[in-house]
Amino acid sequence: MNLAYRLILASKSPRRKQLLEEVGLKFSIETYPIEESFDESMDAYEVAEFLAQEKAAAFRALASDELVITSDTVVINEGKVLVKPNNPEEAFDMLSALSNKSHHVVSGVCLKTLNKEVSFSAKTEVHFDSISPIEIKHYIDRYKPFDKAGAYGIQEWIGMVGIKSIKGDYYNVVGLPVNRLYQVLKSEFSQ
Repeated sequence: MNLAYRLILASKSPRRKQLLEEVGLKFSIETYPIEESFDESMDAYEVAEFLAQEKAAAFRALASDELVITSDTVVINEGKVLVKPNNPEEAFDMLSALSNKSHHVVSGVCLKTLNKEVSFSAKTEVHFDSISPIEIKHYIDRYKPFDKAGAYGIQEWIGMVGIKSIKGDYYNVVGLPVNRLYQVLKSEFSQ
């Protein structure tokens, strides 16, 4: 792919950074603090893309040869958006609510240049086996999942022992729908 822009990843997520590196894209990282808030009356499946667009809007002014990538991931359980837990108790409650159920992970992505903006979201269904309180506590104590939507990382221990199945893009659950992102970069921003 011959991109017409210098890529900037506007994310502190080590997982997003690793995924872009593994695809072979060259990029720099710049982040700007933004309050990740949304109207509670918003459709849960629109939240991630909305937050990605908000992050792009808050980013510094872009040069004509720059393209910024922003993203956000949420977990939706029984119609309720689960964002990042603030403490071990919230993480425990979230994981308990996900135990022995299916839920959706939605990642929103926004690609923005000086003159163009393209955004999209991707949805993956995840089904957890039953997870005991002891297993949940072990995971929280050892992995401290406070930077993860829904209080878990599919690539970590809880995903290995607790996730029965997924329907959709695995990398979307990690935090970035890589295939879709690559296809949009190729079709919308390459020469």
